[in-house]
Amino acid sequence: MGKIYERIDGRLRAFIEEQHVFFTATAPLAADGHVNVSPKGLAGSFVVIDETTVGYLDLGGSGAETIAHLRENGRITLMWCAFGGPPRIVRVHGTGTPVFRDDPRWKELLPHFAESMRRRTDLRAVITVRAERISDTCGFAVPFMEYQGDRTLHTQRFLRETDESFAAYCEAKEHVGVSLDGLAALPLPLPPRTA
Repeated sequence: MGKIYERIDGRLRAFIEEQHVFFTATAPLAADGHVNVSPKGLAGSFVVIDETTVGYLDLGGSGAETIAHLRENGRITLMWCAFGGPPRIVRVHGTGTPVFRDDPRWKELLPHFAESMRRRTDLRAVITVRAERISDTCGFAVPFMEYQGDRTLHTQRFLRETDESFAAYCEAKEHVGVSLDGLAALPLPLPPRTA
């Protein structure tokens, strides 16, 4: 039976932090807009900031639908599934905010993340999510799967980038500055890093 939580603490926090992957879901306000669901999960790229706020690093490599939707309406749901151990699904419904590289909050947020992630050239934003509803349900239909490790391809690909080449990469990539539905996404030219 599912439960509603007032905060992310104790066993709930431990469960979230132990998972190797989570999913984000966002949508534009337009009824005919594209709903977006994205997997996230490089080690060190997600943190519980406080009992009602989480954050994750937005990295280069794909479009910027989540950022566009958050800039338009802020709605976001995060979901974690237990692929091992007792069955469980946790969802955080909340308001998300993209904090870009030239935002004064960037310097305050970055130290929450692993050093290896803070140094990455392909950091585009820190996404913070203020929880409005925190719940869990059974995960009886979620299959058992074994974690073998993070894929290294994404990290290896972006190790080749400098700040300048990554900025050029973002400007040349379709659906980074503007979403599939024409919403403002990542600010371009990419703001320089303040930290």
